[in-house]
Amino acid sequence: IGYRGSYTIGREAQADAKFRRVARITVCGKTALAKEVFGETLNESRDPDRPPERYTARYYLKFNFLEQAFDRLSEAGFRMAACSSTGTCAFAPEQGGPADDKIWTSYTEYVFCRD
Repeated sequence: IGYRGSYTIGREAQADAKFRRVARITVCGKTALAKEVFGETLNESRDPDRPPERYTARYYLKFNFLEQAFDRLSEAGFRMAACSSTGTCAFAPEQGGPADDKIWTSYTEYVFCRD
């Protein structure tokens, strides 16, 4: 499971932080397993003809709540094995904000396995 997130922090730091919701939750793994776990909530439009035994990183979920994805994985017998996150920062004057506003972006991946 992976997702990108972003938020803006101005000069006042915590007081005026503007958070955005998760735009898209991506799914990486064997096609057959992804379909088993996520069923109709799996959007296959970016890799529609993938054989069941092959891997893909192009699927995403039709909902935007990580908790839902975690619940479905848990119900299917998966457990979280690892997590990794990265973040970058850029100034945002070209976004129409004050010159000292910063936009932070992050990418987070959660790795699940089934025994």
